[in-house]
Amino acid sequence: MNENAKDTVKTDERLRIGRKIKELRQKKNLTLESLAEKLDLKENILTRIENDRFVPPLGTLLKLSRILDVSMAYFFEDEVVVEKIFITRSNDRVKVKVKPFYQEGEVEYIYESLEPKNQNKHIEPFLVHFQPMEVSDILYMSHEGEEFHFVLEGKLEFRTDDRVEVLEAGDSLFFESGMNHGFRALTEVPAKVLVVLWGGA
Repeated sequence: MNENAKDTVKTDERLRIGRKIKELRQKKNLTLESLAEKLDLKENILTRIENDRFVPPLGTLLKLSRILDVSMAYFFEDEVVVEKIFITRSNDRVKVKVKPFYQEGEVEYIYESLEPKNQNKHIEPFLVHFQPMEVSDILYMSHEGEEFHFVLEGKLEFRTDDRVEVLEAGDSLFFESGMNHGFRALTEVPAKVLVVLWGGA
């Protein structure tokens, strides 16, 4: 992405992911408590997500899409487009900053949906900017499905409960995302990674 494109990427101010989650939850007649339990989240955290005070991480968003029977693309676009070919221009991407639930103000990582229009697709492509951080600050997730990561820039550390791998630009990673996993950049600048998620059958 060139410098001009970076300046035109929209930020999450135009999104109301929390509002959409709340509307879907109510349509499904799910209580806040029952949805929080399904997500393995504290109820007050889900309340903050629904009030658009926190943006859910990709793993949580994937779980939400499965529970609420929508594509992840639903959270990024209001308009349903019926096409067979979808093009997302660089200035149409939406940048979402994920902040830790326990540290107000700090950014855990940033993700951009690379295809926010097709709500019927089976894979979800993202450009993710993983931030440098201490091992103790890594956000660990687990969810159904599979993930593919291709490192575009920087150095990325991938961790599970019993394995640590370091990936550099040009390296790729595929894994079953049901295992507990987390990432961090190992340099002073974020690691830029192409991430493709599949949520399972």
